[in-house]
Amino acid sequence: MGARTMAERLHGAPAPGVPRWAVRTAYAITLAVLPSCLWRIGGFVFGLPLLDHRPTPATPASFDGGWEYILTLSAVSEALAFLCFGLVARWGEVWPRRIPVLGGRPVPVLAAVVPAGLGSAVLMVFPYAMVMFSLGLTIRGDRGGIITHGWQTLVFWVSYLPLAAWGPLLAVLTVHYYRRRRAG
Repeated sequence: MGARTMAERLHGAPAPGVPRWAVRTAYAITLAVLPSCLWRIGGFVFGLPLLDHRPTPATPASFDGGWEYILTLSAVSEALAFLCFGLVARWGEVWPRRIPVLGGRPVPVLAAVVPAGLGSAVLMVFPYAMVMFSLGLTIRGDRGGIITHGWQTLVFWVSYLPLAAWGPLLAVLTVHYYRRRRAG
């Protein structure tokens, strides 16, 4: 089984008329989200020295939200990134047959464009949050954000910088999806 066939089985075949750059953009989104998920899981769940931990011994329960929160946040982030494939795959244009009532019907253009557009707008705020956390501040500017030093800061930025591309890439895919579906 070739790489293309495996990818199509996982994400669905591209819809007719979708250019290769759009499909690659959808893959780039899922890959951009992955390093930050791995950083969070490694730092908070497994207690790896990726950030300065509190004075208490680093255990999964030492984080206020608990390790369940971190795993859920990471899984939901990747699931939402996966949904970007709906903007380039056939299942984003026609509801899959296995979905009761809707199966086989066309997906309304705005049913995909509105959530994707709102998600893109929200994700455009992310670079601000990333800078605040790297400075040891919360989004509101209070002390208590993630604190890193030296190589930890470099690893943080390498892990989170790709995530800043999610919003703009999603915006590009959303506009392309809207234009392509309206033209068809």
